Amino acid sequence: MTLHCTWCFPIRTFLRDTARGLFIVTHSGLAMVGLSAAALVVALWWQPDWLNQAEGTLFDWLRERQVLLSWLPENTAERATAVDLKDLPKSQAAVAEWLGRKYKVAPEPLAALVAESHVLSKKTKLPPHLILAVMAIESNFHPYVQSQAGAQGLMQVMTGIHAQRYEAYGGKLAAFDPISNLRVGAEVLADFIKLRGGSIEEGLKFYLGGYELSEDGGYVAKVLAEQSLLDQVAAGVNVPTQ
Repeated sequence: MTLHCTWCFPIRTFLRDTARGLFIVTHSGLAMVGLSAAALVVALWWQPDWLNQAEGTLFDWLRERQVLLSWLPENTAERATAVDLKDLPKSQAAVAEWLGRKYKVAPEPLAALVAESHVLSKKTKLPPHLILAVMAIESNFHPYVQSQAGAQGLMQVMTGIHAQRYEAYGGKLAAFDPISNLRVGAEVLADFIKLRGGSIEEGLKFYLGGYELSEDGGYVAKVLAEQSLLDQVAAGVNVPTQ
């Protein structure tokens, strides 16, 4: 009995000291977290521009990785569809200005499309100027165009065939929203290029007419030529619009 009591006291002391130490460390850590959070709130209240910038950075990061689409479909009616050219990198702003002159479209909405094409390029592995070139040839950057076959919007996506792809954006009417149509069209094109063994030329042909297409009427050459011009514009070359 005496031996048992001799061991009990040190064990109880050790457990009590350990628990006290954990409490102090945890309490201090939580206090530091609380103080940091309070300091952050005060800083954001004092400098609201920091909050706007942080929110923009966070949502851009989530949007690029398509994190939000699975549970929070985008409300396109609340999203600005134009971007100030001064907010773009110089090469992207030059492309937007050049496209605006060539297709007689306001450069600010085009700037949003140019910026989005670069975001989509990271996801789809398609060159951003290829995506823009497809829009140029398909619709001349007019988002409400509809073909007799039922292709709609900037990328002339066959909405009836690809309606499921629009569900994350609120339904098939999102085909007429420029950014939604651009995203769906880029995904379709990327899938078709993979389907055709990674060939951009064959993927473009399939995008134009599927398995039934025998002659593209120069479509692929037009798209690739437009892409080449955009590459030159982005590189700082003075390219005429005619």
